[in-house]
Amino acid sequence: MSIAIGIDIGGTKIALGFVDEQGRVLAKSSLQTDLSVEPSVMIARIADEVKLLGEQHNIALDGVSGIGVGAPGPLDTKNGTLTCPPNLKSWWGFSVVDELKSHLPLPIKMENDATAAALAEKWLGAAQDSDHFVFITISTGIGAGIYLHGKLLTGATGNAGDVGHMIVDPAAGTCTCGLPGCWEWIASGTAITRQATELLGRPVTSKEAFELASQGDTQMSELVNRVFAYIGMGCVSLINMLDPNKIVIGGGVSQVGTPLFDAVRSYVAKHALNPSGRETVIVAAQLQQDAGLIGAAALVQQPY
Repeated sequence: MSIAIGIDIGGTKIALGFVDEQGRVLAKSSLQTDLSVEPSVMIARIADEVKLLGEQHNIALDGVSGIGVGAPGPLDTKNGTLTCPPNLKSWWGFSVVDELKSHLPLPIKMENDATAAALAEKWLGAAQDSDHFVFITISTGIGAGIYLHGKLLTGATGNAGDVGHMIVDPAAGTCTCGLPGCWEWIASGTAITRQATELLGRPVTSKEAFELASQGDTQMSELVNRVFAYIGMGCVSLINMLDPNKIVIGGGVSQVGTPLFDAVRSYVAKHALNPSGRETVIVAAQLQQDAGLIGAAALVQQPY
C-alpha cells in the first residue's frame, strides 16, 4: 500500500496527515500557524507532529512514498521556496522543501494549494470525468488550479492560476496587491465582509451578508447579486482564455450553494464568447473537508 504525507500550509492553520493511494485519510492532525516564531521553528513542529502521528497509528515513515506540500503563492516550486505570500510575510524567501527535508528525509513535492486542490478534485472529486477543467477556490482570497489536456498546468515557477489578481472592475478600488479592481478584491469572502461592513456601518461577516440577502435586505441583496455577477465575469474570462469543459468552484463562498451556482451559470450562458463555452458545466467542489490535506497528498499519489 502506498502512503503519502500531505501537508497543507495556511496563514492560520497547517493541516497534515497520511493518505493512501485510494485517497483515504489514515490519520490527520493540525497545528496553528504561529507567525511569532521563525518559519524554521514551525517546520520543526510540523515534522514532530508527523512523527508523533505516525507512531500513534503505527505508520512507519521509512515506508512512506513521499511528502506533498500545498502552500499559498506566490511561490517557487522549482526551488521549494515561498516567494511572497501575503498571509505569510515572515516566510518570504523561506525554503520550505529544504528545511522540511532536513527533518523528514523523503521525496518532497510542493505546489500552490489551489493547484493541489485541483489535482484532488480530478482524483476523487467533481472533476473525475474531465480532462479540461478549472478549479476555483473562493474564500479569503481567490485562486485556481488549471487542468488541461489531462495534466496540471503549473507554469514556469508554479504560479499558474493566480486568477484572484485578474482585473475585473478597475472602478471598484485598489486591491491590496496595488492593482485596481482585482477579482479577489471585489468577489472573495474577504471582499464581501469588507463591503457589507461599509454598507451597514458595523462589523458584518460574509455569512451574515448572505443571510441578510436571503431575508430580503435590499443593500445586502444588491451586494450579493453584484458579487455573483463578478464571479460570473471571472469565469467567463477563464472560459474564453482556457476553453475548459468544466469549472469546479470550492472554498467558503461556494457554501452559499444554489443561488451562487444558478447566477454564475446564467451569466456564463449569456456572456461566454464561444457557443460551447456558454455550455460549460459549472459545479461545486466535492472535497470540502480535508481538501487541502488530500490535495497535498495527491501530489505524491497522482501523476501530474
